Amino acid sequence: MGSKRQKTGYLILAIILALFYMFPFVIVLINSLKGRIEVLKDPIALPTEINTSNYSEAWERMSYPLAFLNSTIVTVAALAILTIFPAMLAYYLARFPNRFTKIIYSMLIVSMIIPFQALMIPFVSIYGRLDMLNSRGSLVYFYLGFGVSLSTFLYVGFIKNIPLALDESAAIEGANKFQIFWQVIFPLLRPIFSTSLILNALWIWNDFLLPSLVLFQDSRTLPLQTFSFYGQYTSQYGQAMAGLVLSTVPIIIFYLALQRFILDGITAGAVK
Repeated sequence: MGSKRQKTGYLILAIILALFYMFPFVIVLINSLKGRIEVLKDPIALPTEINTSNYSEAWERMSYPLAFLNSTIVTVAALAILTIFPAMLAYYLARFPNRFTKIIYSMLIVSMIIPFQALMIPFVSIYGRLDMLNSRGSLVYFYLGFGVSLSTFLYVGFIKNIPLALDESAAIEGANKFQIFWQVIFPLLRPIFSTSLILNALWIWNDFLLPSLVLFQDSRTLPLQTFSFYGQYTSQYGQAMAGLVLSTVPIIIFYLALQRFILDGITAGAVK
């Protein structure tokens, strides 16, 4: 009886927390169907008349197909390098421990706690002089720099739990280090690979601050294009809300399709 009550209590608590998390998105969805005056009058109330024109206007004003293409190119390219390079680095750090690798790993962990806002001014100053701004390729490169720490951290914890005997067996069969990594270790990283993929995809797709410093004009991503609805003297809130919905729906679908791999990857890397 007590266990059943406890489970019921946890279920009720989970539902309450889910409602709190869903509330902001529901408000955005409701206001995306209102006119500007109605949004300002009562942003929480349901629309008196459904206004779907906000979506068509947001689609055109955002240049949605181009912005979607930019977001997709940046996200896919960044995910590719944030899958390969951190995995290779993590293999080296986990399988060849020495003073040098310990220092590198410690530096990566420390870099995770440094806020990006503290680096903004020197970042723009240095890379502006190097003429590396206003380029999707440069943005992908920057994502590698800022995202390698977390991805490597996840991979290292997982690789340490892979028996070293697998490496030794492959070495006895004549495989070199490169072959051991790609043919033995890398295929086993699928659970943590999925976790890293989802976490990085959510971050990169929804990121506003870094692209706002790097991208201009035709290379702008979806989060940047949603800012076009806010002017100095007036703001089109209904269209802005519609733009936010159009921007978040693709990544929500992606997350729902793969979210079960997050828990699987974390638990697989945490249990010996």
